[in-house]
Amino acid sequence: MSATEKRPRPQPYALVGGVSMRDLLASCAAAEAVSTPPRMPDPETVRAAVERPKAA
Repeated sequence: MSATEKRPRPQPYALVGGVSMRDLLASCAAAEAVSTPPRMPDPETVRAAVERPKAA
């Protein structure tokens, strides 16, 4: 086999730079925070705000 015929075997996957676990977890937490709708207000808190007398 000549030198021109010797070729490295192709990799079954692409070799790319890695992402740190810290960055991966941070991106997952950010995605969850953005995609989660806000909680409904506590009924007791809403009731207390409605019953509070207004200052003049």
